[in-house]
Amino acid sequence: MSHHRRGLRRLLKDDDLLAAVEANWRTAPLSAARHSMLTFAVKLTVTPGEMTPGDVDGLRAAGFSDRDVLDIVEVTAYYAYANRIADGLGITVEPWADSAS
Repeated sequence: MSHHRRGLRRLLKDDDLLAAVEANWRTAPLSAARHSMLTFAVKLTVTPGEMTPGDVDGLRAAGFSDRDVLDIVEVTAYYAYANRIADGLGITVEPWADSAS
C-alpha cells in the first residue's frame, strides 16, 4: 500500500469510500465540498493557467474559508512540486515504502 493511500485511508476511515475514490473520485459518494475541492485541485494541477477567480469562488460557495482555500492551493502546489522534483531526478519509490501497510 503506498504512503499516499495509507494517508487517505486514515483521513477517510472508510475502506469502501477509499475504493470508490481510487476507482473514480468523480463518481465516488463524496460530499459536495470534497468534490468541489478535488475538482479545483485537479484543475490547478493539470491546467494551472486556466484558473480564474471563479474557481476560488466555487470553493467559497462550497463552504471553504479563505484559509481553507490557501491550504488547498498550498497542498496541491506542494505535491505538484515534490512529484516533479522526484520525476525529474528519476527517483523511484523504495520497495519497502510501496509495500508497507
